[in-house]
Amino acid sequence: METDMPETDNADNPSRRPANGRRRSVAEPSWGLRPFTVIAGLVVVLDQITKWLVLVKMPLYHSIPVIPGFFNLTHIRNPGGAFGFMAAGGQGIRNLLFLGVAILAMGLIVYFYRLTPRTRPYLAAALAAIFGGAVGNLIDRLRFGEVVDFLDFFLGAYHWPAFNVADSAISVGITVFVIHVVLGKMPE
Repeated sequence: METDMPETDNADNPSRRPANGRRRSVAEPSWGLRPFTVIAGLVVVLDQITKWLVLVKMPLYHSIPVIPGFFNLTHIRNPGGAFGFMAAGGQGIRNLLFLGVAILAMGLIVYFYRLTPRTRPYLAAALAAIFGGAVGNLIDRLRFGEVVDFLDFFLGAYHWPAFNVADSAISVGITVFVIHVVLGKMPE
């Protein structure tokens, strides 16, 4: 028997379902735009304030021991990526590459965030932190052509490359992201 009722939901139409037979739905962001913006914005603000303090208060390459033998505040500039990746390359190509990668990464982060269900608040917060960290370092690249780093940890002869608040947010966010991947808690 046929009805004259219009089709209102394409997801209920079997011909419109994905090949796996599941309904396709657009996931509502975990917390919406506001929390994402707040978390990412806090990371950017904290990152830029700490970098500004370093720029204003410390000459380049100056170091202040905080915990002798373990942690210094050291003003350095990193023209490369993580751990100095591509630091020796040409500045124009390097900046163009990092700008493109940052924009691509930020787009992917927003995409993943939009797919993250409300049941994964830590993943949503991690994605916002990664986004904020990417923006913080992107601001430096656009202003200076390099990133201001100042958190300098070491133990005897073992020295970790200096980093900043944006790098910390990215590292923590990626760690939470990887934990979700390993535990199989990623959105479908």
